[in-house]
Amino acid sequence: MTTPPIPQKPVGPSLVLPEDLELVYANLARIAHSPSDIVFDFAHLLPAETSAKVRARVVMTPFSAKLLLKALADNLARYEAAYGEIRIPTNTTLADTLFRPFQGPPEPPKPEPPKE
Repeated sequence: MTTPPIPQKPVGPSLVLPEDLELVYANLARIAHSPSDIVFDFAHLLPAETSAKVRARVVMTPFSAKLLLKALADNLARYEAAYGEIRIPTNTTLADTLFRPFQGPPEPPKPEPPKE
């Protein structure tokens, strides 16, 4: 008795990264839409700053954006399965969590004065 062949996963297109591709770190995204497009603006907001420069803009069709949503959900589920749940604070607003003033490292404890 022979076993049926295991179907292979479809292979996506190979991606070519240009040598001058700039890495963009974003901790802020703004999403807008029209009837035909979804626009994602990605920015990096520094602690204690009130404005952020948009570093990248991605425009997609609503269909492509929905596929991206599914891909993100699938990847986040795999990430959490491997590394644990990503917890989103519930006792403050998301804006408070993301944009609270910069908090430096805690000061080391001061030595206690000698007892006499």
